[in-house]
Amino acid sequence: MLDANRSGTATAPPRVAATELPIAVAAPVSFGARCTRVLLSPWSRLSLLVAVLAAAASSVLLFHPQRLLTQGWPPQAAGATAVVVFAVAYGLITVAFVPRPLLNLAAGALFGSSLGMGAAMAGTVLGAWLSFVLGRLLGQEALRPLLRGRLLKAADNQFSRHGFRSMLAVRLFPGVPFWAANYAAAVSRMRYTPFLVATALGSIPNVAAYVVAGARASTPTSPVFLISVAAIVVPAVAGAVVAWRKRHHLRPRR
Repeated sequence: MLDANRSGTATAPPRVAATELPIAVAAPVSFGARCTRVLLSPWSRLSLLVAVLAAAASSVLLFHPQRLLTQGWPPQAAGATAVVVFAVAYGLITVAFVPRPLLNLAAGALFGSSLGMGAAMAGTVLGAWLSFVLGRLLGQEALRPLLRGRLLKAADNQFSRHGFRSMLAVRLFPGVPFWAANYAAAVSRMRYTPFLVATALGSIPNVAAYVVAGARASTPTSPVFLISVAAIVVPAVAGAVVAWRKRHHLRPRR
């Protein structure tokens, strides 16, 4: 409709400016980005950790590292090279749940007390570090939401808030599996440095007892061998007694 102005001239009404609303359009996600997201998801990384550990355990079953106790070190390697190779192998196969007492006995039988102690301690720290890194990078994000039980929450809180003290006690206390402590610490919020320092300090008594026993196994009646065996047996018995007396604290509350 035309409107009349004061001069009598009919004018058309002004056009209403069209309002343009911006519409956000999501950019399409590429196939490579989707694959990367799936591969880096917590459960994919946890599956990779399980696969790595299964492969490591299979290789241990295939190569039988316990032969070192009966057949000795291969004659091709000797001296410092053998000690280094043994320490690296020690660290790698402890990730695959190989019992460390066997390796500690082998270190003493192969290299004697001094070199065997150095090789076993180096392998212990290396194996703990590898397990911690694998658990932290591949398993922590997926496993932390599963810490719902009272015992699991208590252990996680202890490791996260008192990392060095807790890990030192675990290493000194006999009977706690080496691999279990490593992965439990990795899933918690414990930092690397307290974990490694506590592992090194707490492992010295146990490693020394087994290495000396392995080095003096040819003289089972010697005082040194008997003392080393006592250093293995007495803490184990004491730990079992303490665990038995504290067993009611481990039962879930109803």
